[in-house]
Amino acid sequence: MKKVTQKEMIEEIQKLKKKKKAVILAHNYQNPEIQDIADIVGDSLKLSEEAAKTDADCIVFCGVHFMAESAKILSPNKKVLLPVKDAVCPMADMVNKDDLINFKKENPNISIVCYVNSSAEVKAQSDVCCTSSNALKVVEGLKEDTILFVPDINLGSYIKNKLSQKNIILWTGYCITHHRVKGSEVEKVKKLYPNTKLLVHPECNEDVVKKADFVGSTSEIIHYASTCEDKEFIIGTEMGVLHSLKNKNPDKKFYLLSPKLICSNMKKTTLEDVYKALYHENNEIQVEEEMRKKALKSLNKMLELGR
Repeated sequence: MKKVTQKEMIEEIQKLKKKKKAVILAHNYQNPEIQDIADIVGDSLKLSEEAAKTDADCIVFCGVHFMAESAKILSPNKKVLLPVKDAVCPMADMVNKDDLINFKKENPNISIVCYVNSSAEVKAQSDVCCTSSNALKVVEGLKEDTILFVPDINLGSYIKNKLSQKNIILWTGYCITHHRVKGSEVEKVKKLYPNTKLLVHPECNEDVVKKADFVGSTSEIIHYASTCEDKEFIIGTEMGVLHSLKNKNPDKKFYLLSPKLICSNMKKTTLEDVYKALYHENNEIQVEEEMRKKALKSLNKMLELGR
């Protein structure tokens, strides 16, 4: 393909999107230009839910592998494309179906809750899924007092601290982006911007979460900052969210908690990748039907408990 300008690339993507009857999804952590061409921007599961409501034949998911799998679980009759094949989530790979099968053999009466940031095969082996925004409600709604929470130890710890009546067994997975930020960095930034609220994602370390003024999912952070009367905020989640925050709140200032808050996998997707995905319809996501149905069951139970 000849070298084209960004404007020309965007025009070609729009033409192909219309021709292929496609919908483009972009996670909040994607590069600004990817968010700008997307039909829907948001958190991972919400994107899949919204895409399922459309009459599109094809979903182009600008995110990482487990997200595109979730879209396929909810939209089995739609073609789901992941623009970059090796855009993966290291945390999702920190637990697999064999781990859970072995755990269930040894602990048949313990309920397994899996964070949505996990593979389809892990969702299929779990009793219920959760997101960072509904995890507290989902776990609290379970009749079991003892549960295994996979794979994120930080989100699990956050829930465990909130629900002392539950015996929550924690897996040792973590988001490599959020996990590497330390409490000492919070103290330094707070000195630079005193009296400024710190908004963090629960995937952060416990020592970071404890120092936060607000803890929530990416979408919850955006909502809080957009509706709060304050004009300045420190943001403790992946830097891609700053694009949405600034677009929605041009009169406010946002400071990133740490320069470490950048996910290399989320930043892999380019406009050319989106164009090629639409043109060639490559990197199609497939989920075996029996596994899909089991994973869907755990997602549906989440919706039931998370209402």
